[in-house]
Amino acid sequence: MATDHLDEIYERLHRTGPEFDGWLSNHAPMAADALARIGRGERVDGWLDGYLPRLEERPGRRWPINEVDWRDALGEPVRLGDWIGWFSDRLREQPWRDVLTEWWPRLLPGGIASATHPLIRTGHVVRALGEEDTTARREELAHALGYWAARWQPLPGGTRPAGQRTALAALDAVPAIGGDGGIRERIVRLPDAVAWPAAQAGLRPLTDPAEVPGALDALVDATVSRYPAIAHGNPVMLVHASTAPCAARLALAALPERLWVATYDTAWSIAAAITAIYTPATAAPPPARGAERTAEEIAERAATNGDEHLIKFSEVALESHRRGNRHALPAAARAHQLLTAH
Repeated sequence: MATDHLDEIYERLHRTGPEFDGWLSNHAPMAADALARIGRGERVDGWLDGYLPRLEERPGRRWPINEVDWRDALGEPVRLGDWIGWFSDRLREQPWRDVLTEWWPRLLPGGIASATHPLIRTGHVVRALGEEDTTARREELAHALGYWAARWQPLPGGTRPAGQRTALAALDAVPAIGGDGGIRERIVRLPDAVAWPAAQAGLRPLTDPAEVPGALDALVDATVSRYPAIAHGNPVMLVHASTAPCAARLALAALPERLWVATYDTAWSIAAAITAIYTPATAAPPPARGAERTAEEIAERAATNGDEHLIKFSEVALESHRRGNRHALPAAARAHQLLTAH
């Protein structure tokens, strides 16, 4: 299969930490998996050789985490090594699905943490574990969940869907709030935006878990379709409006149905929040001539370019294209144009 040497990749990476140069996220596990999924598995080792020198060593443990006081360590970046070690221990002792089921509802409210990268990393490895349960994949899950726990940050002013809009219409109604600073500074100001609560609540709610897989696909399709019109606001950050809900969709099959609706609600809030804080006030320039590409060209250009966000977005867009979204390939072509120039 396309990911037959994914374990070897994980083993190379587990000597490194989830972050480097401060708060920059280590994209290697996600991008390597995405490269394989778009049919470019033979490029992974070379890509990884170029990416690894940027990374830093895995942080060591400092203080123990236990079942009694784990909440005190939630969202504490200095406990990153402790959290990875905690999950490594749990995943050696318990089935990985049991650990995921226990911790998913605890971590989910902080899904926007570190610009959604822990959630995305979790989704990628849960898909891989669903294909084959191996020691390397369980250790990758420990890194993903540990990263999520250490950087946990709730989205303030959460409002559940209560409207009548489809995902695409609800995204169209999200206001361009903008702001300064990084994502952490921007999201804490969301509740101060008068139009935000109504926009967040505008999506049609779901009550039947059976609707969630299709609804998550529709949400991903909607964010991919809207990317070309707003990506000039921040082509990197707006990728995550698609890749985060896609990661939630990847994890769904490993979760009990009782967690599905909350997963959908959170995925929507994350996509809407990223859209609100990074949508620019100015209209997008017209697309470059000759930007249309085939699916094969999209995959090849992503692999050749090597940008980690382009690789991940291209995988999501190609999957959206396979579902029949006619806007997906132009969106991936637009991402290539903007991320190459970024």
